[in-house]
Amino acid sequence: MADLTGRVALVTGGSRGIGAASAVALARAGCDVAVNYLRAADDAAAVVREIEALGRRAVALQADVSREDDVARLVRECDERLGRVDVLVNNAGINPSKPLAELTLADWRATIDANLTSAFLVSQAVLPGMRERRFGRLIFLSSVAAQTGGVIGPHYAASKAGMLGLMHSYANLLAKEGITSNGIAPALIETEMTRSNPRVRPDLIPIGRFGTADEVADIVVMLASNGYMTGQTISPNGGWYMTS
Repeated sequence: MADLTGRVALVTGGSRGIGAASAVALARAGCDVAVNYLRAADDAAAVVREIEALGRRAVALQADVSREDDVARLVRECDERLGRVDVLVNNAGINPSKPLAELTLADWRATIDANLTSAFLVSQAVLPGMRERRFGRLIFLSSVAAQTGGVIGPHYAASKAGMLGLMHSYANLLAKEGITSNGIAPALIETEMTRSNPRVRPDLIPIGRFGTADEVADIVVMLASNGYMTGQTISPNGGWYMTS
């Protein structure tokens, strides 16, 4: 397992939930962390304070990661304030839930942009530095919806399945350059996003409870530390979807 001390991590959507837990867990493992947020400035600042209390450097960086200009600024500011990105956690996303018959093209485009296009844009922006240094970790927060269809809708399931295709392509193309690319496909993690959806219940999970953000963050750190695993999807889902 690689030593992460002094590595720079960028966590998109890092102000809350899985993103916040991942940012703090990476700091505990030795990373300096850029905490990206869209609107939750106070939450992002709280995550930065928690990381700084661990003795690591941290910055909160506002950007809409579905917008190319914002992503360019985000990565530039991270480079200037912390250094070039070694570990990217593509976590930003939305899960707008509505009845199937009410889904619109606008819903589809907004979800694909927020969940999938963002992961492409930020990955592309940090890859030149990773390839130059021959070290990098790309981590994609997908969902059990990519594997089962989930409970939110086809727009969300497609966006999360697309993340796994993106992850597989990067893994194949970059394996000889010291860069790994892996996915995490959680199910029903107890976050603000999960609690706001009335269709989501813990009895959907065989284990009988929601997962915790820390349980996912542990996997983020493992993937950041492991230089041999690439092209894989780890599924902390309480037994909802079982792979061979």
